[in-house]
Amino acid sequence: MLADFGYGILVVAFLTSVYSVGAAFYGHFEKKQKWVESARLAMQLTFPLLSLAALDLLYLLATNDFNVSFVYEVTSRDMPLYLRLTAWWGGQAGSLLFWSWLMSAFATAVTLRNWDRDREFLPWVVIVSSVTMAFFIGLNVMPFFEENPFARFWASTLDGSVNAYTFQPANSVAFPTPDMVATFDGNGLNPLLRHPGMIIHPPMLYLGFVSFVIPFAFAIAALVTGRTDDRWIRITRRWTLIAWLFLSLGLVLGGRWAYDVLGWGGYWGWDPVEIAAFMPWLTGTAFLHSVMIQEKRGMLKHWNMILIILTYALIIFGTFLTRSGVLSSVHAFAQSNIGPAFFGFIGITFVTSISLLIWRWADLSSEAQMDSMLSREALFLLNNLLFIGILVVCFWGVIFPLISELFTGQKVTVGPPFYERATGPLFAGLVILMGIAPLSAWGHSTIKTLGRALWKPLIVTILVTIAFVAFAFTNREVINDYFPYAIIGFFAVAMTAFITLYEFWRAARARSRAQKENFFISLWRLAGRNRRRYGGYTIHLAVVLMAIGIIGIEMFQTETQVSMSRGQKIEFSGYTIEFKDFYSFKYEDNRWVNRAEMNIYRDGQFLTMLAPRYDVYPDGQPMTIAGVRSTMIDDLYIILVNWEQGSADLAPFKIYHNPLVNWLWLGSYLFIVGTLIAAWPDKDPESLPARVRGKQTPVYQSTSAD
Repeated sequence: MLADFGYGILVVAFLTSVYSVGAAFYGHFEKKQKWVESARLAMQLTFPLLSLAALDLLYLLATNDFNVSFVYEVTSRDMPLYLRLTAWWGGQAGSLLFWSWLMSAFATAVTLRNWDRDREFLPWVVIVSSVTMAFFIGLNVMPFFEENPFARFWASTLDGSVNAYTFQPANSVAFPTPDMVATFDGNGLNPLLRHPGMIIHPPMLYLGFVSFVIPFAFAIAALVTGRTDDRWIRITRRWTLIAWLFLSLGLVLGGRWAYDVLGWGGYWGWDPVEIAAFMPWLTGTAFLHSVMIQEKRGMLKHWNMILIILTYALIIFGTFLTRSGVLSSVHAFAQSNIGPAFFGFIGITFVTSISLLIWRWADLSSEAQMDSMLSREALFLLNNLLFIGILVVCFWGVIFPLISELFTGQKVTVGPPFYERATGPLFAGLVILMGIAPLSAWGHSTIKTLGRALWKPLIVTILVTIAFVAFAFTNREVINDYFPYAIIGFFAVAMTAFITLYEFWRAARARSRAQKENFFISLWRLAGRNRRRYGGYTIHLAVVLMAIGIIGIEMFQTETQVSMSRGQKIEFSGYTIEFKDFYSFKYEDNRWVNRAEMNIYRDGQFLTMLAPRYDVYPDGQPMTIAGVRSTMIDDLYIILVNWEQGSADLAPFKIYHNPLVNWLWLGSYLFIVGTLIAAWPDKDPESLPARVRGKQTPVYQSTSAD
């Protein structure tokens, strides 16, 4: 009954979205504002409808209703309640419903704003949002997609007999009765997904994805209506920042989940699905920088439209890669028949968007010219080109297996060395530009003016880099084949850090002297008056901290694999590691836990005891849980590898030494702070940029007849 109710609600939500699209079209072309308002209200109705469907599914998951195939596939009786609930996005059908629900929440939120000034945008924002929602809800409700989260294994017919569906639980019998459901148990989540990170990592990614739909919808509205000013950018700036924050958090949390759970000693493996989420982040970051040029100088209007169209297309493309099954990945769902639908939707929306852009191309001409190659807009444009360069590398690496299979019949995958060698110089260039670009002026800059702002931080950077090299030569174990690249990376990171800190210090000192106030009070008030600038500077510092962690683990990670007997000690990267004991026992959820105890010493002093584990679940699926000692200097990361019962006296271990990796996680916390500062509302959210301040922007007056 509840399953039928949930599916019925989904059908109503789908029809409501379709009606919203039709009503908005009709209201716009017939100049009937009441129909546009009806479309807006219909789109808002999808949120409570999908919330009802979501609550229904959550109840089925919480109560282990294995009559529902999705519940059977992603839960089991031994899973705790929080994992049964978060299994909502742990499977294909449920994750599609979760995507739609979040999309409806954001679409509803954006339509609650005051539209008096931007009435002509409304129907097109509704159309774009509702078309996207209708597509994702349609994947759940159309029978030929087989992604209904409320589908059941069997159903009673009118005469009381039972019809068995094609797919049945492995432990069922032919034509089971509903009473027999109590004897069944579900498959449960993959052990790799039974981690607290599952609670927050996928929602952050999905929030980033659906948030970017909003600026895309306003961009399409601007193209259709011919509003060639930067109004749509100013309306959506905070939406874009929020989307970028969520997507960034999703990527960082995914890296942390990989580090904790996948048991390979790293945080990023250039997996196709990781890259699929990374690509819209690249274009979204480029867009955030590029729109400042349009706001300040009225330039790059074409480029900004291209970036937001690419971001939306890459979001749908990334969702397609994850859910179509065309690429193998630990993150991907199983093979599915929804791939062609995704591919078609990407093609239609992309071609439509580009066609609108071409139609309005002449209207999007720049209001100024780029006169200096060292101006801020020129450096921001170079920053954009580097982001696009990384995007091209990533895109080619992701689609190459598909191309190779198309022409040769075999999937030839692209490994991490390709990505690292191709993108490394581009990332280094981005870090350097991140420090230099804010020093340049809008319109015109010279080498002399840049040098005057740069020479002090540059001297400190050179001295610190020399100290780093001297330290390395007194600790020869850190010198390896990657050391020259590490010096370049450290120089770039240090220069950006000192430039950014110098900018904070110089501005706060000037205000402190002028206002006769405490230095830190001046800094606080400066950040409050220009949140966008100082939030951006804080984000830059966060990226610097994250880059330190990346340089540490990528350039200086060491590893070894060894089989140890009880009581044996080994020396590794300055640590003494002792295999003290081993325990094997059955846990309350029927998984078999194999746990080693390792004593860790340094310079003869006992530091801690680590307990790496190798758990085997009842269905035979293993899960590796590393033992990790973490400091801001390094991580000692120990894995119990492929342990087999009966060999406890000689256990195999893989051991990693990961220098500076925790700076990556520290930087992610500061990243959140910086983005919140930049996105925090000003006292006057409708304030205009300097180039148009004082000019009156006309309020749109509707001429439609009701």
